[in-house]
Amino acid sequence: MDITYLLWLQDFRISINDALTPFMEAISFFAINYILLLPAFIYWCVSKRKGLFILFALRIAQTINATVKLIACVYRPWVRDARVIPAGDAITTATGYSFPSGHSAMSVVICGGIAMFTRKIKWLCSLCILTFLTVMFSRNYLGVHTPQDVIVGFLIGLLGLYLANLMFKYIERSPDSENKILAIEFLIALALFVYTNLKSYPMDKVNGQLLVDPNKMTVDSWGQIGGLMVLILARLVEKYFVKFSHTGLNFKGVMLSLIGLIPLAFMIYGLKPIIVSFTNAHLGRLLYEACLTFYIIVIWPLVLKLFCK
Repeated sequence: MDITYLLWLQDFRISINDALTPFMEAISFFAINYILLLPAFIYWCVSKRKGLFILFALRIAQTINATVKLIACVYRPWVRDARVIPAGDAITTATGYSFPSGHSAMSVVICGGIAMFTRKIKWLCSLCILTFLTVMFSRNYLGVHTPQDVIVGFLIGLLGLYLANLMFKYIERSPDSENKILAIEFLIALALFVYTNLKSYPMDKVNGQLLVDPNKMTVDSWGQIGGLMVLILARLVEKYFVKFSHTGLNFKGVMLSLIGLIPLAFMIYGLKPIIVSFTNAHLGRLLYEACLTFYIIVIWPLVLKLFCK
């Protein structure tokens, strides 16, 4: 049934001459890349706690998503059935195994997190919900994920928000417990990182060629599970050495926060291939996530603290 649904969407794409494909590609691309600008701006300017909450929820969800993906080892739709032909350039961003959808989990966490905090602003809350639902549908429409991929990705996104909410409420009740909570999280992430990199993977071949190279699939572990460990380290550096407070929605704070998004956008766009060229796909992905995370949590907050005294 899942492949039948994708083939039905594929026939529809063809019937309208791919008229909707550029839009679906654009929102799918935004969901895995530039959507990170939203929690960064919130963290710098609107509310440090809310921004940090979304970032932790994101990393928790990504860790769960990567772990499930590397345990399930479900092949992409076009590997399972050659009749499925991904639309446009979508296949270039569809890295790793298929189940669950990382795009779905990521968009649910960020847009869902913003919706949580803006539920009294009906139009903004509705826009956030519509955005992550559109992202989820785009992954089916483009032929890179099955319905079950995006549904479980959605549930993992909700789980990330739920676990982050438990974490932040516990720390609010007992502030001295934060380091202990972060240490436990770090050890869990480290254990999952080691497991996903040492476990065995399918080695199915067609005409002597591997259907999927497991070495390429574990890049998700370095980027997503490693990303949670990096966020924990960045939070501790900020907590003890930066001691940043968000600027508030004043002119200087908003302008400096918007300016700070420009280097972040350039890093998101072009930093990964540069780092990978000097290292390898695995270490490069981890270093890339570390650069983004420390820029958001430590480096630009130092700038804001300097100019917004």
